[in-house]
Amino acid sequence: MSTPAGQIGLPLAWPEDDADSAFIVGESNRRAVRHLDHWALWPVAITLLTGPRKSGRSTLGRIFARKCGGTLIDDADLAEEEALFHAWNAAQAERRPLLMVADEPPPRWEMALPDLRSRMAATPKIVLGEPDDALIEALVERHYARRGLVFPANAMAWMLRRIERSHYAVHRALEAIDQAAFARGGGVTLALVRSALGDKSAGSLKAR
Repeated sequence: MSTPAGQIGLPLAWPEDDADSAFIVGESNRRAVRHLDHWALWPVAITLLTGPRKSGRSTLGRIFARKCGGTLIDDADLAEEEALFHAWNAAQAERRPLLMVADEPPPRWEMALPDLRSRMAATPKIVLGEPDDALIEALVERHYARRGLVFPANAMAWMLRRIERSHYAVHRALEAIDQAAFARGGGVTLALVRSALGDKSAGSLKAR
């Protein structure tokens, strides 16, 4: 996309892959993507990526690992510490980039191994933030474009005035709208969106 929320571009003129469209770049994640773009300049060959659920962090990690031939450890905060320790050492020794993905960074992510704690303290950390309006619009439009549907501009404007600015809230809203559209067997309208998201006056409203 050519809007402020565009498809991811990774370095070295790697060919684009259809799967890249699964991650949309916006202001809330642009710095993290830029950091991954320049993995060859990392002070160590490891980075920790954190961010809210449904923010696309695992998708971004898979794209990154595929493009650069690196390693991805998802849910690293739940992994066995010895395994993380050896993976960290191997990545640094081989200069093969390792991306760890977790809910939160240390010290909120507790570790018993002192050697792992010291290595994670030296590890660059990047964060995916919550979406702004431009990213929410891009996510919603792509969601329905994949289904051959158009999300009306008036429905988007209505939803943006009411929805919480979080990836999880967007995910829940899309689930509710999808269920309502499936039950009614039609397309997406302003009336349907208002009904699905709990607006009491939706029954008397017709989409323009």
